[in-house]
Amino acid sequence: MARRYDPERRRRIIDAAIRVVGRSGIAGLSHRSVAAEADVPLGSTTYHFKTLDELMVAALRQANEGFAKTIASRGGLEDTRTDLATELAGLLGEWLDGERTGVELEYELYLAALRRPALRPVAAEWCEDVTVLLSRRTDPVTARALVALMDGICLQVLLTGTPYDEAYAREMLDRVVSGT
Repeated sequence: MARRYDPERRRRIIDAAIRVVGRSGIAGLSHRSVAAEADVPLGSTTYHFKTLDELMVAALRQANEGFAKTIASRGGLEDTRTDLATELAGLLGEWLDGERTGVELEYELYLAALRRPALRPVAAEWCEDVTVLLSRRTDPVTARALVALMDGICLQVLLTGTPYDEAYAREMLDRVVSGT
């Protein structure tokens, strides 16, 4: 039987992994669960991703793209006339008010890097990419502090289930930006 060419299969497998982790957490992720979710043969998942760590790296990279798309869609970080703290607080609000599963997944994979060294470079890339982006508007040390604060605010919202408080976020971000 001829092999069917499926150029989107790798992407479908990654999407399926994201759905599995979103529904069952990292503990529910296996080649078998992803194959079933993607409706592909088990061999397809192991062909594209030899290990679960490889699959998680791909899923984390794809999840990171979601935040990058949110940044790009707003466009305010590039405009030096916008207030940086206000723009960042709005950005976090838009991200947290969107599909919460994607945000939770990104943080679950991000925190999985504590135990899975293969994920650490991808988690570090996200921090570095956002720091570089913010360094266009402020110095690198302040940019890194802003990334840490945004991470902390997001984690608190996700872990406590409290609603995102944009005014609070703007005030705290402004304190970091202004150095007060």
